[in-house]
Amino acid sequence: MLLAMDIGNTTIHVGIFADRTLGPTWRLATDHDRLADEYGIQLTSLLRAEDVDLAQIDGAILSSVVPPLQSVFQSVCRRFFDLEPMVVGPNMRGVPLIHYDRPSDVGADRLCDAVAALDRYGPGPLIIVDFGTGTVFDAIDADGSYLGGAIAPGIGIAAEALFQRASRLPQIEIDRPPAAIGTNTTTAVQSGLLFGYVGLVEGLIERFKQELGGGKVIGTGGWSARIARETTAVDIVDADLTLEGLQLLYSLNAEGTP
Repeated sequence: MLLAMDIGNTTIHVGIFADRTLGPTWRLATDHDRLADEYGIQLTSLLRAEDVDLAQIDGAILSSVVPPLQSVFQSVCRRFFDLEPMVVGPNMRGVPLIHYDRPSDVGADRLCDAVAALDRYGPGPLIIVDFGTGTVFDAIDADGSYLGGAIAPGIGIAAEALFQRASRLPQIEIDRPPAAIGTNTTTAVQSGLLFGYVGLVEGLIERFKQELGGGKVIGTGGWSARIARETTAVDIVDADLTLEGLQLLYSLNAEGTP
């Protein structure tokens, strides 16, 4: 079995693959101050709760956009699973040709998303929208090359900034208001956050399509299903796209792979 871990700024997405098929998944809160032993105990407890035999885990791979936690989870793998995890990088087999000015600047999660999208929904052009701490747009051309993308604040970050800087606005749930024209402060804020955010997503997707000459749009990440319900711009929602990319990269780069 393969242990796959995507370490993000807000959440850590973990999944178990058996025979390349994704099994149980979990999302853990990212805590920069948590120690390897604490993460290890939490992770092994979750695995045992799903009756996962830890002794059957014979491979591990991680992607990380939080450099301090990369070493923490490498320690978790060594101490709790007796494994040296594979770490995602731009020079791995299976990563598409990258046209970014500095390929090393492309986040590991973006590489995983690109690999999985090409495998599951290709050929290109493809547009991937990862709804996480930031909302990250990635563009893959008709030749399957990674061109680059755009990065915007995530809807959660936008909401936090609004509530912190506007003293008279109450902190509310990001939910769908009954109409775009809010009739009280709560529904007005909900409209601005949700519908305004949908407008941002639709606008960038349209610009990407103009530059790519079209393209299938894949949404992933924690907010993907919620945003996709409000727009026809997202063709497919695949919440586990990054984990699937991790599995593909591991299978292509593991020792003994032909």
